[in-house]
Amino acid sequence: MIDAYEDPGTPDRRGGWRYLLWLVRQQPGRSVAGALFGTVWLVLMALTPYLVARAVDDGLVAGDFGAVAGWATALFAVEAANAWVSIMRHRVMTRVRMDANFRTVKVVVGQAIRLGATLSRRTAAGEVVTIGVGDVQTISQALTVVGPGTGSLVAYAVVAGLLFGISPLLAVVVLLGVPVLALVVTPLMRRLQGTESVYRERQGLLTARIGDLAGGLRVLGGLGGKGLVADAFRRDSARLREQGYRVGAVTSWIQALGIGLPTLFLAVVTWLAARLAAQGSISIGELVSVYGYVAVLVVPVAFFVEACYELSRGAVAARRVVALLELEPPRTPGEPVQPPTADAELHDPDSGVRVRPGRLTALAGDRPADVTALVDRLGGYAPSAVTWGGVRLDRVAPGRVRERILVADHESDLFAGELREVVCGRRAPEELTEAAVARTVRAAAADDVVQGLPAGLDSALDAQGRNLSGGQRQRIRLVRALLADPEVLLAVEPTSALDAHTEATVADRLRTARQDRTTVVTTTSPLLLDRADTVYYLVDGKTAASGSHRRLLAEEPGYRALVARDSGDADDDNDDNTAETAAGIGEEEGAVR
Repeated sequence: MIDAYEDPGTPDRRGGWRYLLWLVRQQPGRSVAGALFGTVWLVLMALTPYLVARAVDDGLVAGDFGAVAGWATALFAVEAANAWVSIMRHRVMTRVRMDANFRTVKVVVGQAIRLGATLSRRTAAGEVVTIGVGDVQTISQALTVVGPGTGSLVAYAVVAGLLFGISPLLAVVVLLGVPVLALVVTPLMRRLQGTESVYRERQGLLTARIGDLAGGLRVLGGLGGKGLVADAFRRDSARLREQGYRVGAVTSWIQALGIGLPTLFLAVVTWLAARLAAQGSISIGELVSVYGYVAVLVVPVAFFVEACYELSRGAVAARRVVALLELEPPRTPGEPVQPPTADAELHDPDSGVRVRPGRLTALAGDRPADVTALVDRLGGYAPSAVTWGGVRLDRVAPGRVRERILVADHESDLFAGELREVVCGRRAPEELTEAAVARTVRAAAADDVVQGLPAGLDSALDAQGRNLSGGQRQRIRLVRALLADPEVLLAVEPTSALDAHTEATVADRLRTARQDRTTVVTTTSPLLLDRADTVYYLVDGKTAASGSHRRLLAEEPGYRALVARDSGDADDDNDDNTAETAAGIGEEEGAVR
């Protein structure tokens, strides 16, 4: 089975069926062993009626009890051997399925890591979750065809050959049975793929909506929109349920036919054999063997129908995986170039923003989406003409950009684990001294957060920091960003969930912690803006004015209104009073934003 650190290989992305075949080829020895054990298991099962027939004809009918004992011994040996083969078949096929499962998981996780921050922009989170939760299981189940599926075809041919020795008519009827079953079941298989594809797509969309609801439930409650969203979710759930009924209807027909048709077909074979025995064309022992063959054939025929059913579902799931693997991250145009030396300027021609090295720059915009898009461009997460020290940022290899430029989103993920490991990020905790960690925790005003936990930095943090408040999570994210100590830090709304007193503390300590380092913050809070060396006021994503916070307050009415709105002072009739309030609000303690 694939090792946790083993390279899963390069998947075949030419289609769902090709992907399933690739999973089989990745474990050739195990696949061959599964097919071999599955074949031997079913063939030995098919030999049982033959041995019983010999015991009847050579022993019971002829009155030779020695022959009876000999054939009975052979029957016992075959059944004992088949029991061992059955155990080995099950073990090998379990490994085949688990390898396919883990290999697909590794391929999907690797692709998610490869896409990085662009993943959420290229596909819905619900699609990735549904692939990880359901599709990998469906794909692994489809590989049942490797063992029992292959054995079913071989066992069917062996039984047909044995029947040919008894009666060519019976052999012909048996051989024609599989094509007839295929003709009946094939249209249902095609319909199943269609309904399963629609169901799978709606399932991914609904899963994404559940994730969105879970993340924004508190906001929806505050806006009074929970009822509207709940109604929409009920409608989508009802549509998914109806589509599930369609899938279930087709599946039930396939399963019913998978059991009913073989039974009906084999009943015809039994009836023909009984007629031949009554006419004296076959012996009593041969009649017994035919009945045994009929009973045994139900197993491979049922396996064959089940394999077709699982393959149809597996192909649908594999196509979803292939669609995810087809997504490509933004490519570096042309040959990658070397990044500039340290302390290089970032320049975004679209907005006119220039991030000078070693300074604290603030971005305040009338539309938060435009400011976020600007940060994405400056961080190399979106196509742009941004230059870094005169070099186009998109010409630098993404890995080199990530080493020196960090975008710290205020809603970035917090993984479960010890708080110390979470804030250390990609660096091992032992790489950082206690003093360095403590200093950074203080810089982010997170002392009270750490002290309030049972074991301090060694306390367990829930996924997404659910055991912390919103403001505490924000400060923990800031600790992680500061400990990374990037050359350029782009912080998106780093204090939006903090009260004014804590925000003022963070503003002062952030400037000290990032002294002589390039830092960009997006904010409309006067507490942060007043500490910035340069403030860019953006209107519709373009620089309308730049300068110090106090100069923009005095000269830009739009900026003044934006900052006053954020500070909670909306006295538009007295611009001077508004300016003084916005500029001096950092001196007030205890005010709540």
